[in-house]
Formats: sequence, C-alpha cells, structure tokens
Amino acid sequence: MLKNLFTVYNPFRYATVLVYMLQNTEYQVSPYFAWYWRTQNFARVMYRRQLIPTKAARLLRLALLTGMLCEIALGIGLIWYGVAFATTSDLFFGLAALVASPVVWAHLVTVPLLLGRWFVMWPHNLMQIRRSDKIFQNHPGVKIAVAGSYGKTSMKELLKTVLGEGKKVAATPANKNVAISHAQFAASLDGDEDVLIIEYGESKPGDIARFAKATHPTHGFITGLAPAHLDHYRTVERAAHDIFSLADFVAPAQLYTNGDSQLMQHYIDGTPGVQVYDASGALGWKVSKLELSPSVTSFKLAKGKHSLQLTSGLLGRHQVGPLSIAAALALELGLTDEQVIAGIAKARPFEHRMQPYQLGGAWIIDDTYNGNLEGIRAGTRLLAGVEAKRKLYVTPGLVDQGRQTKPVHLEVGELIAAAQPDMVVLMQNSVTKYIQEGLAKGEYAGEVYVEADPLHFYTNLEHFVAAGDVVLMQNDWTDNYA
Repeated sequence: MLKNLFTVYNPFRYATVLVYMLQNTEYQVSPYFAWYWRTQNFARVMYRRQLIPTKAARLLRLALLTGMLCEIALGIGLIWYGVAFATTSDLFFGLAALVASPVVWAHLVTVPLLLGRWFVMWPHNLMQIRRSDKIFQNHPGVKIAVAGSYGKTSMKELLKTVLGEGKKVAATPANKNVAISHAQFAASLDGDEDVLIIEYGESKPGDIARFAKATHPTHGFITGLAPAHLDHYRTVERAAHDIFSLADFVAPAQLYTNGDSQLMQHYIDGTPGVQVYDASGALGWKVSKLELSPSVTSFKLAKGKHSLQLTSGLLGRHQVGPLSIAAALALELGLTDEQVIAGIAKARPFEHRMQPYQLGGAWIIDDTYNGNLEGIRAGTRLLAGVEAKRKLYVTPGLVDQGRQTKPVHLEVGELIAAAQPDMVVLMQNSVTKYIQEGLAKGEYAGEVYVEADPLHFYTNLEHFVAAGDVVLMQNDWTDNYA
C-alpha cells in the first residue's frame, strides 16, 4: 500500500505510468479509465514493459508532469500561507490540492489533452489518407491486401521474402496495419515497385472496406477466421462479414483464402470463384512428402511433371498452405524455380510468431504474439506431432474474447489436453479457471502449474527446462487486462 501511495504521489513516476497506460490502450479514453480504476498498485503497472518514448508520449508526459508540479507547488504555497497567517481555508485548500493532484491530472486533465491531441491529429491524418488514396490508385504495381483474424503479418512477411527474390517489393512495416499506417507507407514509396503488400488490421465493422477503398488492391489474402476483437464485433459472424468484404474489391481469381481455417468454410463456399490454399497445396500445386520438426518444415510441391523441393524455417502443418500459395503465386508472377526455392528457404518466423530458439538443449517455440483460438489449435497440433523428451505448454489465455471468453477458454483447455504435454504452465488471471475446467473436461493427466508472476517465469525459463524438452509458449497478456 505504501509503495502504491509513493508511486501515486511521485509526480515523475506517476506521469510516466499514466502515459504508459494511455500508450498501451492506444490513447483511447474508455479502455484507459477502465484500466486506471481497476489498478490497485501503480508501482506494478510498468513491471513487465517500459514506456516507448515517442514524440506524442514525451509531450503528454511533459504536460502532465508540469501540471502536477504546478498543483503541488500551489498546494505547498497555500499550506504555508495558511500556517503562517492562521487561515483555515488556505490550509484546507492547500491540503486538498496536494491530495487531489493525482486524480485531477489522471482525469480532468488527461481527457482534454487527449481530445486536444485528437482534434490536432485528426485533420492531419485525414489529409494524409486522402493523399495516399491517389498514390495507391495510380501505382502501377501489383497491390496485395492481407486480411484475416490471424496470420496477417506472417503472410505479409512470407510474400515479401519470396517475391523479393525476383521483384522489387515494398510492404507495410511490422504490424502497422491501420489507415494512417497505410498512408505513411504510401508516402514512403518510390513509385517503381513491382509489388506492394498492405496488411489490414480490422478491429471494428467497416474497417476492411474502408482500407480497401483507400488502397485499391489488385490481389487479396484472407488468412483465417477466429474469435478476435469481439469487444467491438460482438460475434464471429460480424467479423467474418467484415473480413470477407475484401471480395467486393478484388476479383475472385485473385482472392486467396485459407482453407485450413475451419470457421472460414461457410464464407468460402458463399464467395464463388475464390482461390483456396491449404496444407494439400494451392493453385493446382500439390503437397507431398511433408516433414515437420521443431526447427524446419519441408515438403515437395508439384504440378504435373513440374516439382520443387521446399524447406522453410516456418514451423507447423498450418504453414504448409501459406508456403504453397506464396510459391505458386511467385511462379505465376514470373519468378524462377530457383528464386522460389531460395525465397522459401529464407522465410523465417516473424518475431514471437512460432519463432524457435534453443535454450540449454531445449527447443523453445515462441508464439507469444499469437492471440486467437486458431493459433492455439495450430500450436497444440504442432506440439502433439513433434518428438521430445518432455513437452511443456505455456499460456496466459486469450484477450478480447467478449461474451465468448468462457467457451473459448474451455476449448483452449481441451485443445491443450488433446496435445498431451507433460506439463501445462498457466499465468494467473481472469481466464485461468476456464482453461483449468477445459483441461479437466479433456481428462488431462499431466502436471498443471499456475504462475502468479509471469515476468519471473519468462526471465527464469532456463530453470524450468532441460535438454530434449520442447516448450511452446503461446499468447501474451498485456498489463491493461485483468
């Protein structure tokens, strides 16, 4: 309690914490306040991560800190005046200013600052987006939109790597996938690129259509459908309708959909002419001789007498479909066999997405950026299929599941149980009990360990593993979720 109070009444630390909370809720007022009022110990808010010192964050922190220091100075001045001249009202108002300072600057000042920032940034962003519309519309290259509930960044990076072997390719960076990110990407283009790859990050109804109208795609990928962003979409059906609106902007023959995604089958059937890729192949190319390991995926891809032997650092059966369509599309766009084979070989997991590394003789598969049920389905299937002395599965569960939180996590528990790891490590939070129920329903007989301090576990992982182990770590639970 004392440490918490010290943090609240330490203006330098407290201002940083407030801006960190704003930054991690993407400067949205409602999620920020929900987190603020739920927080019982501000000393632990930045326990796992630190504030990213962007220009906006620095300016906001300076404004908050300046206001707090001014109010503290005013309070001290009034208290001094009240004591010196025996004026009760000044003493009272001075104490009130000191006591109320954290609440005032977390609420009465934060909101106007955010609204002011929004009113300043909104016209500027709108102008950038309108300018980018013309850039995309007039660009002569192939423009590939990548949408879906999961797997977008991995697909984008895979296409960029493979097509980059024979084409000049530009792609939106990292997971920058909203309208202003697309506009900034457009401004960075030279204009002579052969291929543009644009990731669409849907979060609410209408997003995909809005992105497509502004970026004018010629080709599209729908990487999968899963319960995600249900706080805004409410149902998977509404999310699917939004994602599949990409079909209104791309010709069916140039819209590629992931047939391995179970929830997508109904929508694929309802969109005639779309191209389906899955673990059996893509665009008439067939997969055979598939081999999986904790470090590589290899298979033969053939169409008639034409065949390629492909090996990639992307892990799991769920990556075979994306690898197949990337290779097939590259060949359609004029790349040679040698270029395709080289590009597939260079493909590596994007950071924290089925990313393998070795630790003390154990294989660690870091899939902590994953945040959806289909990713868990793919991960547990991979864990079940690899050989290991001992298998460990680590997860905190999934966020943003809305009304589906309990059923989704019951299924998570059952999926883990079906993979039969030797140990399951759960991070203590609001969904842990549902995963445990799912494990029990799946008749899991292994060891279950619940970790109250995730940072302690991840930073001391070497003490939990031994040579010959395979450890799959899926999902992250950021500080703004209970």
